[in-house]
Amino acid sequence: MRLGELAHARAGDKGDISNISVIAYEPGDYAFLAEHVTAERVKALFGDIVRGPVTRYELPELGAFNFVLQRALGGGVTRSLRLDPHGKSLSSLLLELDIPDRQRA
Repeated sequence: MRLGELAHARAGDKGDISNISVIAYEPGDYAFLAEHVTAERVKALFGDIVRGPVTRYELPELGAFNFVLQRALGGGVTRSLRLDPHGKSLSSLLLELDIPDRQRA
């Protein structure tokens, strides 16, 4: 299944840093997502798009994670030649991450 079936996401940016929050639809899915949506998997998903480290911050009270992607926006809004210099589409890509089927895990 894809991450977007259990969570939604919001993205923001500051300079060359993209910030993506992943929020579980159901509080009971938080632990499952914590196990399967790691900083390493997020970094691998983005490949060459993210040239720096990815850090995951856990917000269990909100049922959410905040991923900070360094060097992810081609230099930042004022320097990037990308069609999406703010990186808003990165949250949509993250929601495509393959995770195990919740019923089978």
